Amino acid sequence: MNSTEATRTNLLGMPRDKLAAFFVARGEKRFRADQLMKWLYHRGVSDLAQMTDLSSALREQLALDTEFRFPEITWNHVSTDGTRKWLIQVEGGGSVETVFIPEGKRGTLCVSSQVGCTLDCSFCSTGKQGFQRNLSAAEIIAQVWIAQAALAEASDSEARLTNVVFMGMGEPLLNLDAVLDAISIMTEDLGYGLSRRRVTVSTAGVVPGIERLGREADVSLAISLHAPFDELRNTLVPVNRKYPIAKLLEACRGYLGTTAARKSITIEYTLMAGVNDQPEHAVALAELLEGFPCKLNLIPFNPFPNSGYRRPSNVAVRAFQARLQRQGFIVTVRTTRGDDIDAACGQLVGDVHDRTRRSDRYIARVSAQDAAQISGTA
Repeated sequence: MNSTEATRTNLLGMPRDKLAAFFVARGEKRFRADQLMKWLYHRGVSDLAQMTDLSSALREQLALDTEFRFPEITWNHVSTDGTRKWLIQVEGGGSVETVFIPEGKRGTLCVSSQVGCTLDCSFCSTGKQGFQRNLSAAEIIAQVWIAQAALAEASDSEARLTNVVFMGMGEPLLNLDAVLDAISIMTEDLGYGLSRRRVTVSTAGVVPGIERLGREADVSLAISLHAPFDELRNTLVPVNRKYPIAKLLEACRGYLGTTAARKSITIEYTLMAGVNDQPEHAVALAELLEGFPCKLNLIPFNPFPNSGYRRPSNVAVRAFQARLQRQGFIVTVRTTRGDDIDAACGQLVGDVHDRTRRSDRYIARVSAQDAAQISGTA
C-alpha cells in the first residue's frame, strides 16, 4: 500500500451514523450516506462513477481521498454438500476464513472477527494458530459482500443469505467495536436488512462483552459452553478461569432481561468422545440449565490433525440428546457441513502470523507426542 492509499478513508464498513457524520463534516447533507449505502449494499456497486444520484462534483471529491477497500480473496472452495469456504487475505499478511452454508432457500454465513484467536480453546483448530490482530468493521462486512456477490453469480442455487453468525475465527466480544459497527450494517435497512434475530454472536464466555452487547445491540446470543462444571471447562475453555460458569450464566440472564424480544440463548456444546459426552455430563448439564431459557445445540467434534480428541459415535450423540430431551430441553444436533474442505465447526485456521507463539508451542507438543508414540513410550 502506498502513502496515498494509506491516507484514504475507507467507506466500506462505516455504519450509517458514522457515514452521515462523515458527509456532514464535508459540508454535505446527511442523506448522502443513505444514497451511498444503497449503492454499496443493496446494489453491490463500489464504483463511485456508477453512483449517479451523487453529483459529479461530489463523486470527484470522494475519488480523491476515499475508497472502498476490500481484502483479497486468495481462494474459494465448494464442498460436495454446497458449502462454500473463502480464504481472505487481510492487511498485515494474515488470512481469515469465511463459510457459507446453504439449506434450501436459507443460507447462513459464518464470519470471522479476528485473525486467529487469543482464547486457545483446546478443541478448536483456530486457537492453535495463535493470534495476530482484530479485524476492522470493513474486513468483517467485506465477508458478507463476498458471499452476496458469489450468490448473485450462482444462478444454479436457490440459497440466499438469510443469517449471519459470528462463529468463524476469533472471539467477537474481544473485538466488539468493530463487531457492533458490522452488525449495524447487517441489520440496517439501508445495509443488508437482516432481522436482528438472524444475526448471532457466539462467545466462549467473555462476560464484560456480553454485558456491553446487551446494552448496545439486540441480536441473538450463543454461548460456547462445552462442559457442565468448572473443572472440566477450565481445561476445554481456558477463559472459564476468569469468568466461571456461574458468572457466565448470570451475565446471560442479564442479557435476556435487557429486551422483551430476547426469549432464549443458544447453548453450544461440542461433544468429544470420553471427555464430556458421558451420561453424568448430560445429567449435570440438565441440572445446571434447569429453569434457564435456552435451547441446546450439540456439535459432534470435528477432527483436525493432532487435536487429541475423538468424535463420539452417533449412538453416543443421540443418547446424550435423548437424556436432555427427557428433561424438557429443546436439543438439536448440528449437522456437519463442509468437512471435506475443512469448513466445519472448529476447523477454520486461515493463515495467522502468531504473536503469541502458541502455534510453536503446539507444534512442539505434538512433535513430542509423535516421537513418544514412535518410541513406544506414549
